[in-house]
Amino acid sequence: MDESVRSEFILGGQRSGKSRRAEEAARQWMAAESAHRAVMVATGQAWDGEMRDRIARHQLDRAARVPGMVTVEEPVALADALRRHSAPRTLIVVDCLTLWLTNLLMPAQADETLDEAAVIAAGEALCRAIADAPGPLVLVGNEIGLGVIPMGREVRQFVDLLGRLNQCVAATCERVTLMAAGLPLVLKGRI
Repeated sequence: MDESVRSEFILGGQRSGKSRRAEEAARQWMAAESAHRAVMVATGQAWDGEMRDRIARHQLDRAARVPGMVTVEEPVALADALRRHSAPRTLIVVDCLTLWLTNLLMPAQADETLDEAAVIAAGEALCRAIADAPGPLVLVGNEIGLGVIPMGREVRQFVDLLGRLNQCVAATCERVTLMAAGLPLVLKGRI
């Protein structure tokens, strides 16, 4: 990651190259100086066999592409994880904000469900943690609002909340990059 940029938000569709770009930023960060570290804060949860396999595959691939990057799993308390792990010589990669929002809206325990106001407050707390982080950050999220208006109240609510979260994170980060077909388009900040 370019040391002149403290925070970058990378968003795009599925398989657009978002995670690969974030991993490359971490690899470059660690290669730049022996004292640099990188921590991946993973938000995905293994709800079923396919997701367990997907997570295991991502872990193996990431270990090969970015040796030495530590992985921390945090599906819900993301702002706390940033406060805990951020340091001037530690780059934090968060992958991904879309799964984090899903975890807030559809928790493992039905009695932990947050209402819309609490989800919005969690997003605002995350943006404050991003702004206050002493070290560099790369956050990954999906852009899903480019299609037709979805049918169903819950899906529309999710799209609306993700759009709101993406806007908050984009406003907070110094650089925002949209990925499409593995190619970056810088929307905010320098290349």
